[in-house]
Amino acid sequence: MTDNSPAIPAKWLLKLFTRINVFVYRLSGGRLLNEFSGMPICLVEMTGAKSGKKRTIPLMYVPHDSGIVLVASQGGAPKNPVWYNNLVANPEVRITEGGVTKDLTAREVNDTEKAILWPTCVKFYPPYQDYQKRTSRNIPVFLCT
Repeated sequence: MTDNSPAIPAKWLLKLFTRINVFVYRLSGGRLLNEFSGMPICLVEMTGAKSGKKRTIPLMYVPHDSGIVLVASQGGAPKNPVWYNNLVANPEVRITEGGVTKDLTAREVNDTEKAILWPTCVKFYPPYQDYQKRTSRNIPVFLCT
């Protein structure tokens, strides 16, 4: 006998995990579910580009001076992650890392700035280099200060 029940869509599963991650991260003050693949995770509260609603998602980040760097890699997928459009449309973000929350402004860096930041991003998370090779798009990098 085979199970004919439909598979859970990957997008639905990702949304569920995101909600659980945000809930546990907040509940634990950033002590639990605070990293992915060895990279630190922060919570990024942003405003939806189309909906105008507040959204909070966990993202890997690279520490940089008093701010952070976010890499819109989406694993080297052909399209930017949805949150990319949110930050371009509404750059004011609230970042929570390790239980500390800061209001920052996200700015997509230009190619010259990316050339300076990219080696640090790859040092923190080497797969970023593979992701860039995997896609024809120039993976966007945001500096949040």
